[in-house]
Amino acid sequence: MLFKNFFKSALSESDVTDENIYRQRRELLTKMGYLGAGALVSGLSPYGHANWFSGDKKPNFVTSDLTYKAAENISGQLLTSEEKVTTHNNFYEFGSQKHQPFELSQQFKVNPWQLKVSGECDKPFTLDYDDLFKRFELEERIYRLRCVEAWSMVIPWQGFSLANLLKQASPNSKAKYVVFETLHDPEQMPGQANRRLGGGIQYPYTEGLRIDEAMNSLTLLSVGLYGKTLPPQNGAPIRLVVPWKYGFKSIKSIVSIKLVSSPPQTTWNQLAPQEYGFYANVNPMHDHPRWSQATERRITGNGLFAASRINTLPFNGYGEQVAHLYKGMDLHKYY
Repeated sequence: MLFKNFFKSALSESDVTDENIYRQRRELLTKMGYLGAGALVSGLSPYGHANWFSGDKKPNFVTSDLTYKAAENISGQLLTSEEKVTTHNNFYEFGSQKHQPFELSQQFKVNPWQLKVSGECDKPFTLDYDDLFKRFELEERIYRLRCVEAWSMVIPWQGFSLANLLKQASPNSKAKYVVFETLHDPEQMPGQANRRLGGGIQYPYTEGLRIDEAMNSLTLLSVGLYGKTLPPQNGAPIRLVVPWKYGFKSIKSIVSIKLVSSPPQTTWNQLAPQEYGFYANVNPMHDHPRWSQATERRITGNGLFAASRINTLPFNGYGEQVAHLYKGMDLHKYY
């Protein structure tokens, strides 16, 4: 992955990207205006979001396909194709079948937008659409995404650390959890208007993290993928990415981030608590009641899935960065 700190994962030397490909990618990023080894984009720099997500005054990113074809991924695994990432989606607000979010979300309006940060904090604030791209340094991170349904992808995200946003709110001593909420707009989101289309979920969709999970350096608020602003089916204009947890924790189209003192109620945990725990850490030793979590099917660019299943890694391979958060916890009880 490409950002300020290179987070190690359980990969062998044979998995590492060829050095020539790595150098080619770095050269391409430099030519496109990325800054330094961290590929950071600051609103204070000459390469702010108007250049990175450029076009007119709104951020429509212009880039070369070669950039990401050359990447083949500093974290050591092939990227999932952009086509698969943007057409194979779980976003029940636009339908419960994988193809429906792409098909039913294309008229979704993301500007104007407001993201409210509130709750147990001294400095609550609200971000508008432009703030999502200008207020924080943007960086690229290539993460694995592991779905609870036992398939996975490797995706290049653009965004900023959730910790940076929370620090600006100055959480107080009562802030023990963070609760996130998706936009509730049945006129734009047909799955919210039609219970059958939307999978029987009670909307608005909510998710939550402990404060220490939210402040972990891996936890990302994404505003883009594959060098472009997020498409609606992937959670435009801003979504959460928590790479060591199952994908349903990475809530999309966020309008509220609230610091609270008690564990929040979350959508899937309320709907089926025996299947979807609050923590939802990727754990190959704890099966879903209806299938094994020991292996996964990696979605690639050649057909829908790779030829064979691969072993699922504890915490999705990010244990070195996050396992300490759960020291002494029974990860079967707190699944």
